Amino acid sequence: MIRMVIAPVIFLTIVSGIVGAGNMKKVGRVGGKTLIYFEVVTTLALVIGLCVANVVKPGSGVNFVHSASTQVADISTQAKGLNWIDFFSHIVPSNIIDAFAKGDILQVLFFSILFAVGLQWMGPAGQSLITTFEKINKVFFNILKIVMRVSPIGAFGGMAYTIGKFGFGTLAVLGKLLLTFYLTSILFVVIVLGLICRYYGFSLWKLLRYIKEEILIVLGSSSSEAALPSVMEKLEAAGCEKEVVGLVIPTGYSFNLDGTTIYLSMCVIFLAQVFHVDLSIGQQLTVVGILLISSKGAAGVTGSGFIVLASTLTALKVVPIEGLALLIGVDRFMSEGRAIINIIGNTVATVIIAKSEKAIDMDMYRAAVGNPATAQGNGRVDQAVFVAKSP
Repeated sequence: MIRMVIAPVIFLTIVSGIVGAGNMKKVGRVGGKTLIYFEVVTTLALVIGLCVANVVKPGSGVNFVHSASTQVADISTQAKGLNWIDFFSHIVPSNIIDAFAKGDILQVLFFSILFAVGLQWMGPAGQSLITTFEKINKVFFNILKIVMRVSPIGAFGGMAYTIGKFGFGTLAVLGKLLLTFYLTSILFVVIVLGLICRYYGFSLWKLLRYIKEEILIVLGSSSSEAALPSVMEKLEAAGCEKEVVGLVIPTGYSFNLDGTTIYLSMCVIFLAQVFHVDLSIGQQLTVVGILLISSKGAAGVTGSGFIVLASTLTALKVVPIEGLALLIGVDRFMSEGRAIINIIGNTVATVIIAKSEKAIDMDMYRAAVGNPATAQGNGRVDQAVFVAKSP
């Protein structure tokens, strides 16, 4: 129900944000700064995943029993066609209606930027269309509020299904990998994101408390996309300018998948340890290089983590791809962690880019984030805040 509004919300938010900004140089500057930030942070996530996996050695002592051969074969087939050339050519939709129908975020993002530029070139003649878009966007957010009221039921069902189907036995077999992954993810959030937030002068913990409802939705749905519209609304309510939120958040879902990159680097080392393959420093650097490209191609692909992992193993040619059978059963339990880190990383990135661009009202931010009592569950700041700030 949430996914059905994601594509139109992204389109309408980006179009109204870019047109409202009025300065295309600013939009280009924000986009360039965002991509540089994403590349630096995801590289740190990859390196941390590799380092922890080498120290803890979660794959040591695990006995490989070949199973799930059909699933591995399917994943391998999909992975053969996954490369960076396809990724960049995939950004341009062959049919924009098809892109909206499939909910392909990257293609919708690309079209939205072009549409916004074209609309801005119309000048005052396009104002009536902009006003209409803003009204339609409010309708979609009202739909979202209705859906959010029943989201706890969906979260309960999702978690019950996962544990009921795979059981706790799967967790026991690969518990060391799971524990290592979650500890690494916490380490990344606390140290890397925590230090970045401190450098830019705001509290990571207050921000996490502000988006706690979205984090719980992601935990239940195992998809960071499920909370995308709500996070965008909350960040705007916290004083971040609409054009910054509209550019950074959707782009982050393609280029800033911190949780996914930690998972990928850790699983490559895990499988190497399972098969007693001693990867040299050069080979591990090759893994980082491959993942820096292949992880970006994961955007919008169902089961993307597995497909990208398969393509990385294929490119590396030293770790048997059959080892994916070990991870199939436990992957569902790791996907919640990936999705949560992804949404936290993109939320932090938006505030940082907004601060660096002076595109955030810090009084509004402190009122919403600093005092949770003023932030309502629907992502809006208490009306009293606006009354106090009005002339």
